[in-house]
Amino acid sequence: MNTAAIARRLVDLCRQQHWEKAQRELYATDAVSIEPEETPTTPKETRGLENIVNKGRQFVAMVETMHALEVSEPLVAGQTFACTMSLDVTFKGQPRMQMAELCVYVVKDGRIVSEQFH
Repeated sequence: MNTAAIARRLVDLCRQQHWEKAQRELYATDAVSIEPEETPTTPKETRGLENIVNKGRQFVAMVETMHALEVSEPLVAGQTFACTMSLDVTFKGQPRMQMAELCVYVVKDGRIVSEQFH
């Protein structure tokens, strides 16, 4: 799969909230995930597919209600692509909130090797 095809597939799976399926299907086993900052529940950097999958499971477990999710069409340049993700979400024990991120991905040998959220 080329970068554009991977980008389209990732966006499609994210829109369906199939996070783990996207990771297992599209990510390299040694992929890295980089957050804007470290939090008590999420490290700044997560290495390895299994650790990224576990990070995603922890995120899903914190969600009480996903009111809305929007993922933009991907913008592809060479082996890199980006999209925006906007969430209207209520986390357990927290008030409802709006979140927006720019998500940047790097592809190598037909797999996502890096994701970084801004």
